[in-house]
Amino acid sequence: MTTLLVSAEEEALRLDAEDELAAFRERFCLPTREDGEPAVYLCGHSLGLQPRKAREYVEAELDRWAAEGVAAHFSGDRPWYSYHETLAADMASLVGARPAEVVMMNSLTVNLHLLLVSFYRPSMDRFKILMEEEAFPSDRFAIDSQIRFHGYDPRTGKLLLRPREGAETVSTEDVVDLITREGRRIALVLLGGVNYVTGQALDMGRITAAAQRVGCTVGFDLAHATGNIPLKLHDWNVDFAVWCSYKYLNCGPGGVGGAFVHERHAARTDLPRFAGWWGHDPGTRFALRPEFRAQEGAAGWQLSNAPILSTAACRASLELFAEAGMPALRRKSELLTAKLLEWLAAAPAGTLQVVTPADPAARGCQISLRVERADARAVHEALERAGFVCDHREPAIIRVAPVPLYNTFHEVWRFARELVTLLPA
Repeated sequence: MTTLLVSAEEEALRLDAEDELAAFRERFCLPTREDGEPAVYLCGHSLGLQPRKAREYVEAELDRWAAEGVAAHFSGDRPWYSYHETLAADMASLVGARPAEVVMMNSLTVNLHLLLVSFYRPSMDRFKILMEEEAFPSDRFAIDSQIRFHGYDPRTGKLLLRPREGAETVSTEDVVDLITREGRRIALVLLGGVNYVTGQALDMGRITAAAQRVGCTVGFDLAHATGNIPLKLHDWNVDFAVWCSYKYLNCGPGGVGGAFVHERHAARTDLPRFAGWWGHDPGTRFALRPEFRAQEGAAGWQLSNAPILSTAACRASLELFAEAGMPALRRKSELLTAKLLEWLAAAPAGTLQVVTPADPAARGCQISLRVERADARAVHEALERAGFVCDHREPAIIRVAPVPLYNTFHEVWRFARELVTLLPA
């Protein structure tokens, strides 16, 4: 181990002692190793840890179900009928929206399909969807199926965004240039706010403005962005967005998804949609009339009543975000990733390439590392045996995400030390 990493441990311990968010770590359940000690969990980009309050909140609803049955829909401080509505303010704050512009419902890909019904309106002249070549497969499957549904061929109906030759990530200038050049053929720009492989955070405000100047509708998949980086969906004028809640939002495996629809679309009756009774005007929802009358705002895209147990777990996490505040979380996140990159610089030359952008504004918690001159899978397995939880993406990427709500600087130092030790000299 290098002298640099030995001396860095003292700095890591000092930063932990000065950490204004340190107390939040104790409010999460920490996975343990075989020896009973906490694992170094650096996989929040895949599944966030369980807030300790989640069990209490879920069990409270189980108790109400047992004691009250159907009556719990309308009784108590948080009746099931409107339970999801109590999350709107905190969720809106995290994504930079107004409460009426967000709703917690379904799962990410279901929500993506529902909003594509409304916002992908292809014509003979303008039918393409601009998306990342390396988008998450579920997004690719959804987009291909929507293009086919409208009678077009996905091979010609997609415009793929890819980095320049030799680059790992796309530049904002290239995205804007592509949109400006091809905009008259693009019906929809649909990109990931943070790329799941590289960890790159896009300049969503600038991309949205460029796309709307040439008449494109703009949506974002925020699976890796929500709870990770500051968002201003309303101010950026984004048309719609979707996200999951089980990564940085810590709402549990398969947790309830989220959706944003800008308020300028709130009362539009010209937008087609797949309707369900929970999207109906609450004032007449239980009148069970045959005609559908959408309630205003994002909630008008709901289909069914909320999954209460999943929503209760989500409530536990959103309370922590509201208490910590995104500005403080972002400050710590930037410092955690900066220190990780600094300490990884001790790796032997030519053994490790950082894929994620160096600019803090262009990344969130996740740092993606390409292992060179070694078997990446074997390196990842060795990290796992040593008690580090991260993940491997073929062929040679290790993704690691120090999350400011529960990770420490000393954990980041330990990870850097272990990885550097595993790499060949």
